[in-house]
Amino acid sequence: MSEPRTGAPRDVPPPRPVSPPPAPPVEESPLARAGRAVADAVAGLAGTAPGRSAAGGLRDVVGAVAGAVAGAFATGSDTPGPTDARTGDPAAAPSAGRGPGALLGELLAVAVPRLPVRDRDRLRAAHPGASDEEIADALVQRAVRATSGIGAAAGGLSAAHWLAPPSLVAVPLELGAETVLVAAVEIVLIAELHELHGRRPPGDAAQRGEAYLAAWSEQRAVGAQGASLGSVLGTAGMRALRRRMTRRLAGAVPAAAPLLIGAALSGRGNRRATENLARRVLADLRARRG
Repeated sequence: MSEPRTGAPRDVPPPRPVSPPPAPPVEESPLARAGRAVADAVAGLAGTAPGRSAAGGLRDVVGAVAGAVAGAFATGSDTPGPTDARTGDPAAAPSAGRGPGALLGELLAVAVPRLPVRDRDRLRAAHPGASDEEIADALVQRAVRATSGIGAAAGGLSAAHWLAPPSLVAVPLELGAETVLVAAVEIVLIAELHELHGRRPPGDAAQRGEAYLAAWSEQRAVGAQGASLGSVLGTAGMRALRRRMTRRLAGAVPAAAPLLIGAALSGRGNRRATENLARRVLADLRARRG
């Protein structure tokens, strides 16, 4: 019979907790991918993502819009679902029966929370020694250059398709991309003008984005369009947004004119529209400050 072992007890380390396996990545919807591409393109145009041109950004958005349209029409659903602008994902995919204004409006709502907006301190740091009026003028001129450049790029791409008729199928996508990209640049302008004048809407970034989106739909400053500050876009707000997107899309039609005439018309039209928007928003902001 063997004798019991009497050696010193060993120091056994406590058991390690087993970490759970990583959760599988959540797949982005086509609409969310398109919204991210719009925000990235605007960041490039604004200079926060160097190396992007208006034409390059437009090409990226054309591909993203094509994906969003393909995903929307692949659902075949007759009952549209609401878009969650806070998370950037639609609660349900758009239905095949939606009009272009509705689809572009939902795409813009998804992109808005991702848009690059500088606060008052960063705006003043970017324009040292300038007054608020001079900074506002610089912001308007930057937006005007961007939107007119986008129009010229879309016009040039559309003109190229007139020389190759089989590629004309891409023209509606380019017009939709131009419409969303121009609207996004103008929303950044609205947001930065509000920051500059100390009129930031209450709430988090998503709520502020909704307020700026409603302001763009009405072409007025936040609070001047009759909606409560930072309110979530309701049914009436989405209808106004769709109407605005439809009108903007119709205004982009000259970009489909043959040769370079379309580029000149589209660039000039975008410039006028952006200047008019800035004039109305600044008038509202200055009246409230006064």
